[in-house]
Amino acid sequence: MGKRSGGCQAAGMSTAQSTTVVARLREALPAEAVLTDPDVTASYAHDMASFCSAGSPAAVVLPRTVEDVQRVLRLATELRVPVVPQGARTGLSGAANAIDGCVVLSLLRMDRVLEIDPVNRIAVVEPGVVNADLSKAVAEHGLSYPPDPSSWEQCTIGGNIGTGSGGLCCVKYGVTAEYVLGLDVVLADGRLLSTGRRTAKGVAGYDLTRLFVGAEGTLGVVVRAVLALRPAPPRQLVLAAEFGSARAAGEAVARIMAAGHTPSLLELMDGTSVRAVNRLTRMGLPESTQALLLAAFDTPQASEELAAVGELCRESGATEVVPADDQAESELLLAARRATLPALEAVTGTTMIDDVCVPRDRLAELIDGVALIAERQALTIGVVAHAGDGNAHPTVCFDASDPDEAARARVSFDEIMALGLELGGTITGEHGVGVLKKDWLARELGPVGLELQRSVRRVFDPLGILNPGKVL
Repeated sequence: MGKRSGGCQAAGMSTAQSTTVVARLREALPAEAVLTDPDVTASYAHDMASFCSAGSPAAVVLPRTVEDVQRVLRLATELRVPVVPQGARTGLSGAANAIDGCVVLSLLRMDRVLEIDPVNRIAVVEPGVVNADLSKAVAEHGLSYPPDPSSWEQCTIGGNIGTGSGGLCCVKYGVTAEYVLGLDVVLADGRLLSTGRRTAKGVAGYDLTRLFVGAEGTLGVVVRAVLALRPAPPRQLVLAAEFGSARAAGEAVARIMAAGHTPSLLELMDGTSVRAVNRLTRMGLPESTQALLLAAFDTPQASEELAAVGELCRESGATEVVPADDQAESELLLAARRATLPALEAVTGTTMIDDVCVPRDRLAELIDGVALIAERQALTIGVVAHAGDGNAHPTVCFDASDPDEAARARVSFDEIMALGLELGGTITGEHGVGVLKKDWLARELGPVGLELQRSVRRVFDPLGILNPGKVL
């Protein structure tokens, strides 16, 4: 991935306090679970977000058991030590960034798939299981786990739960929150809480499970998850449609959804992204296009549905519609979408990835607005979007070594946030708040909503030791 740049952090502990914390951790845990070498701990200090600097942890702990996690949280409560839970650190909001003197609690070694139940269509997993590994494991049983973030080959289920991740297929299959049936969570004081169920239905009590999904480690540490599975779908076929404007592509998206189609994927790339992918991959995508729409279906009638969607694209002004004839062609088309982020990172070496979600019928306005921001700030900003649900990822390319350009990148990020809210959207569809968007979350929630959420957080973490400085 490209370079990232810095910005925000919280105060830490004294050297004496850090020494005490490390000594107590070594007493309570296996020796190999506690890392203190500064070069090693520095590698755990941050995720992949720009504009969010990270502190220096007193130690990194890699537990293997629930009991290990409980020992860490009990000790942290006793000593009033901040704890920063982490997955694979592929996040883009700074939620996994260390603060000075904290204990980084990396769940990477808790990576077992504990159970796959084809009858009840559930999997029980530890938080360190990699998304792609789970998908492969359940595929052997003819099942699938649909949420598929773009980093699915590196990101973990715990991290996906923490940020409420989405993915390319969410237009049909939904996001992580819809697949988390139950959780085991270690609370700030070390108690173990079980939420949710293993059954297909259940409405007993408040939905605490959903409360933890998207909480970014501020309410507790997920140590086990019960996940819903689906039957494995047929292979999908993909169609690519070229448009001369984002507005025409947006009209096509609106027509597709209004007509009742449920594609397994509906992705949009603006012209800047298309040209960046061409430069990186030499795929030969149409350089003149201003928007490229990719639609896919994974039903037995996929060819017929693609034909119907292709006609809707033509009626909306598509200059060319190219349906894939087979799986190989479909994968080639999807490879262009997957190459977008590395292609934009190659433009200047550093990117700032935004994550705004707007109503589907206002997606074109967002893309056109981002283009105006890019022109005003004299920056390259490419936009890719999960068009089926209005979730766009404007990606600001800039030279981090140029202070003026970095400052303009930050301004453009804030202008995109403001634009998303102005269009009736939200500041994050799937990347989370972390430290990057705290101020913007306050604007979106308003004072009453913000105070209620802070009150909920205090119930779960009265001492404020869990991921302090993040989200609220």
